[in-house]
Amino acid sequence: MKKFSFHQLVLGFSLLMLLSALIMIITDNVPVAGPLLILFFMSLAVAIRGFGAVKGLSYTVWIFTAVTAAMFYPQYFTTIGEFRTSLLIIPLLQIIMFGMGSQMSFGDFARIIQMPKGVIIGIVAQFSIMPLIAFSISRIFDFPPEIAAGIILIGCVPSGLASTVMSFLGRANVPLAITLAAVTTLLSPIVTPLLMRTLAGQFIEIDAWSMVLDIMDMIILPIVAGFIFNLFLNKDTGRQSRIIQLVSYPLMMILTSVIFLVTQDASMSEFINYFLRLMGLFYLLPIVGGYIFVRVFRGDKKLMETILSYVSMVGIAFIVTVITAAGRESLMVVGFALILTSLLHNFAGYTLGYSLGWIFKMSERDRRTIAFEVGMQNGGMASGIALQMGKIATVGLAPAVFGPLMNITGSVLANYWRSRPPKDGTIADEAELENN
Repeated sequence: MKKFSFHQLVLGFSLLMLLSALIMIITDNVPVAGPLLILFFMSLAVAIRGFGAVKGLSYTVWIFTAVTAAMFYPQYFTTIGEFRTSLLIIPLLQIIMFGMGSQMSFGDFARIIQMPKGVIIGIVAQFSIMPLIAFSISRIFDFPPEIAAGIILIGCVPSGLASTVMSFLGRANVPLAITLAAVTTLLSPIVTPLLMRTLAGQFIEIDAWSMVLDIMDMIILPIVAGFIFNLFLNKDTGRQSRIIQLVSYPLMMILTSVIFLVTQDASMSEFINYFLRLMGLFYLLPIVGGYIFVRVFRGDKKLMETILSYVSMVGIAFIVTVITAAGRESLMVVGFALILTSLLHNFAGYTLGYSLGWIFKMSERDRRTIAFEVGMQNGGMASGIALQMGKIATVGLAPAVFGPLMNITGSVLANYWRSRPPKDGTIADEAELENN
């Protein structure tokens, strides 16, 4: 008699829960279907860990578990007592962006000189293809104005860490992916508000300068804080380079404070207080934290990466869950259409990004990188902007739906390409990938 493994038994249980849930839905017992669907996704997330081809999707299935719970029991995710859980979205997003910055250095930007063609094509493609596709989709499907603006928003933000991970898994050009993610993110305070005002301005009112300030505060300064923290962990950074960077970073705080002064019509005392707060949070705290981490943990970068990885995963899951709970009523109306448009937007980005690389005669590895960087967006950033706009339950819905689906399609594409090494890949590249 054949013995079933633990993961196979759990998979069988998950399928039983799914079948039971479907029966409850068909027989109009929807409230009973909720717990069954939650059990289905929970057990599925555990089960697929035992199957090598799909175990990387376990985290995404856990997100679907949380989203399902939020759809059936939104009251438990919007408030805890009198505390609104949406207030945690911005701090969590800042921590995630800090983690992104701590894994980067100025050496990533030096690669622009080494591979200018790929960087230029990637930047232009990222900020033209996806916004225009999003705008077209929002018009074709005739969504409500704020939902349409959310779709355009997800098209106007840059790529994030997920696209870089997919580039690694899919045997693409990882250094190019890291450089593109870094450069497009640093360009986002200028480009994203401009694109939103141009494309989404006809749907809702867009305060471009306030959006610039929000992106600086949520995205850029936490990444800068990560740069500062990384100066203490990266032993290869010379003393002179470290001093130059530490002296130059406060300029970002000054620039952000000036934008605050102009956009908020603040007084000089408010300007000074705001600047001091930024210096404390994004400059002094990373310096102290980096110094302590080196002293206590001897600058163990792998430990830091592990901690930040788990924090990021929990943070993203929390953000998606809170947005789902807040926008449940709207999702009940446009949920299926948002899933469909997400897939259209996503696949169009992969296809057009790869095709553009082929048109410009880029290598196979670079084409794959452009496909991922164009097709996958920073959903967390889009969610944070929607929250700052005060429209998390409407504008924030598209990022909440698009994010998990992009991880699924990206994982599928990455695994497909991983089994097909690029013909122009070097022996060293292939050996490094096989060892990982």
